[in-house]
Amino acid sequence: MNQINTDQIVDLEQPFIKVPYEQLRKSFRLSSKYLEKELADLNDKLQQCAKAAQRQELPMEKAMTMMDDMITRMEKLQRRIKRFQNEEANHIHRLDARLDNLDMLSTVTSAKSPMFQKWSHIRLNRVIVDYLLREGLTTTAKALAEENGIEPLVDIQLFTQSEKVEESLERHSCQECLAWCAENRSNLKKLKSTLEFNLRLQEHIELVRADKRLEAVAYAKTYLVPWQATESKHIMDAMGLLVYKKDTQCEPFRTMYDPHRWQELVAQFRADNYALCSLTSHPLLSICLQAGLSALKTCQCYQDDNRNVNCPVCDQAIFGQLAKSLPLSHRGNSTVVCRITGHIMNEDNPPLMLPNGRVYSLEALTDMAEQSNGFVTCPKTGQMFRLEDVKKVFIS
Repeated sequence: MNQINTDQIVDLEQPFIKVPYEQLRKSFRLSSKYLEKELADLNDKLQQCAKAAQRQELPMEKAMTMMDDMITRMEKLQRRIKRFQNEEANHIHRLDARLDNLDMLSTVTSAKSPMFQKWSHIRLNRVIVDYLLREGLTTTAKALAEENGIEPLVDIQLFTQSEKVEESLERHSCQECLAWCAENRSNLKKLKSTLEFNLRLQEHIELVRADKRLEAVAYAKTYLVPWQATESKHIMDAMGLLVYKKDTQCEPFRTMYDPHRWQELVAQFRADNYALCSLTSHPLLSICLQAGLSALKTCQCYQDDNRNVNCPVCDQAIFGQLAKSLPLSHRGNSTVVCRITGHIMNEDNPPLMLPNGRVYSLEALTDMAEQSNGFVTCPKTGQMFRLEDVKKVFIS
């Protein structure tokens, strides 16, 4: 009963490993592109300088200036390489720490083992930090992570960067989000994301709102027309917007002018960002809570006569409300618990049925009969019966 399937747990922890892995890939890709571009540019300038020197067309002062410029750029490149190395080393450290954390499960044989209890406690703190980060409570999340020594196991850096982009969108600026789209363009294309188009469309709308219609037309030609193959309808709407004022009530132009579009952009950025990093769309805390409540939920939880004070779902004030829309637990094998003693009814403690149809354990009814001269009282109805009148029932 206390055995656990570690393979299933590892399957559920895929985002835990994939986030630092994807960040490492992204950092390596960006650094490679940057180094390739800078080195190619420096090589071109060096060749130009060498050819000019061979033709004796390069004055000494100009040659010295060009060499100084190249040295300055190489020093800048060296500093940038160092930053890339530190960033990649940080991702590798986080990935290594997470693999070590999952490796703790390799020696676990039971849910009651100290190692599993330790791993579960770490996971609980991770889940809480994840929830705090998604709710924008970054300072609290950092404090909790530092207190429990789990900084490499949580994605504070990722959410901090995402928070900056979301804040810029809330300030009605698309620049940081467009830069993010440029960095992730290939992966966003695989997701068939329309975020970049929607950002460009929003900038077009803001130009029209500011009555800069000529600039809006030029902007549309540059940034919207390339999306003609997939977004022709929205592009036509964008052109139609040019003849409507911002106080129009005509659809779809009233909706296009609606400031709520900025919140929709925040939501779309968040969804695409989570998808790129293989993060769940909802907080892990919510997912774990829903899974736990669903596993405990039965049809009796919402019946006043059958509520159990030890069952979270039976508490209608809090967890019962949260579990209302969740499915009932699926159990292939029943486990029947006596409502009097709270002990499991099985072959050693079989269930007995009173004449009124209520079922209790042998242990509970024999103890009651010993104290009441062979009589038992149903705790639900208050009816009294002789112990000889009860019938043995069997669990199928």
